Amino acid sequence: MTLQDDRDSGQPMAPRGRGFAGMDPTRQRDIAREGGRAAHEKGTAHEFTSEEARAAGQKSRMNRLAREAARQA
Repeated sequence: MTLQDDRDSGQPMAPRGRGFAGMDPTRQRDIAREGGRAAHEKGTAHEFTSEEARAAGQKSRMNRLAREAARQA
């Protein structure tokens, strides 16, 4: 189906982002996967330790609780 076909079908065309945002989600995943592999091979990829992950989870929970409290106030 071409862009012209979309126009002829009477269906409104969905706006598409530009660049990475406008790509097919499968292609986005492929590109992101390649970047992750490259970072690991290069040695610059960050891998969370258990302690870092625990701290991030705690921070997330605290932020969520604060947002919920603010909504109720």
